[in-house]
Formats: sequence, structure tokens, C-alpha cells
Amino acid sequence: MEILSPSIAAKVAHYLLEIQAIRLQPEKPFTWASGWKSPIYCDNRLSLSYPAIRNAIKGNLVQAVKQCFPGAEAIAGVATAGIPQGALLADKLELPFIYVRSKPKGHGMENMIEGKVVPNQKVVVVEDLVSTGGSSLKAVEDLRNAGFEVLGMVAIFSYGFEIADKNFAEAGVPLVCLSNYDALLPQAVKENYIDQSTLASLAQWRKNPSGWMQ
Repeated sequence: MEILSPSIAAKVAHYLLEIQAIRLQPEKPFTWASGWKSPIYCDNRLSLSYPAIRNAIKGNLVQAVKQCFPGAEAIAGVATAGIPQGALLADKLELPFIYVRSKPKGHGMENMIEGKVVPNQKVVVVEDLVSTGGSSLKAVEDLRNAGFEVLGMVAIFSYGFEIADKNFAEAGVPLVCLSNYDALLPQAVKENYIDQSTLASLAQWRKNPSGWMQ
């Protein structure tokens, strides 16, 4: 995983904190669907409700694709949160857009991929958030099985888990994120969302999320 640039990573972290798309509660942890206790909760879909921030994120995603995947011929969103971000990006780049379902449609054509399937088309996948990478890489597998050439993935934010780096490397999928956990923490301290004394616990969570205790 790489970030587009340190300055963009800090700015995007600021945006997400400002609109509470990212919440940090080390003293009152969230419980994820996996059962993990977490000091952070991230819902980047909130950015869609703020036009200025939505446009800034869209512009940064455009830069990411142009800079890192200039051969892109189409954009693919990952259901569900990657769909609006991918559609905005594809529109700005004037490229075809498709999206990948989490499971096949239960009626009609029973599609897994919605939109025109073009074998060998070079596609960039869009996610809003990367945790372990499981659902994101499942979408990549579905695209490859349909005949697409996946150039890589762009995402708004990543927790930066080692298991995600390992999973993306094994799948041969370059991942470029606008911001990540490493950029978030100093920004959160700077803006007084957390204090310096909580940083050690927050850093420990990222190293061992399944066994983390505040």
C-alpha cells in the first residue's frame, strides 16, 4: 500500500475528522462486525453529503488514477460504498463505469458485475475503505474471472494492517490510498481530537486489532 502524497494524506485525514466520517474513541471502543474492539470507526460515505469535501476527494482520486494507473480504460466500484465514489471518478475521467456486487443478483441475469463487460479491458477498482482487504480482493477476483485486466485499486482510507499489505501483495494488486492510519494519528493530535497520551494504545491496536485492549 502506498499513499499518493503525505500532504494529501494529511488533508484527507483532516476532512474525514472534520465531518466525523472518522471517529476516534479509545476510551469507549467500537465493536466491529468481526467482534474486534476498535478505537476507530470510519464511514467515508458521509463525505458524499459535503459537496466541497466530495469534490476534493474526487479530485485526489482522479490524480491517483492519472499518476499511478495512466492506462486505465474503465473504473469499477466495489459495492456498496465504492459505487458512488467510482461513479464520480469515472464521470470526471470520462471512462466507462461498472460495479461489482458482493453476491450475484438474485433474479434476472443474476449478474455479479453490473455494466458492460469487455474482456481484456484495463480497469482500476475503487474502494472507500480498506481494512483486511478481503472484500476488496474478492471484487478483483470477480473482475479477473470476467476477463478484465485489473491494473490496481485506489481507496480513500486504509487502516494499514499488515495482513492487508500481505493480501494485496499475494494477489498482485497495487493499492494507492489517499490517506491512512499513519497519517491520521498525528493529524488527530494536531487538531485536538486525541491527546498525545493515547497514541501508544492507538498504535498498538493497529499492530494487533484482534487482541487489542484499551
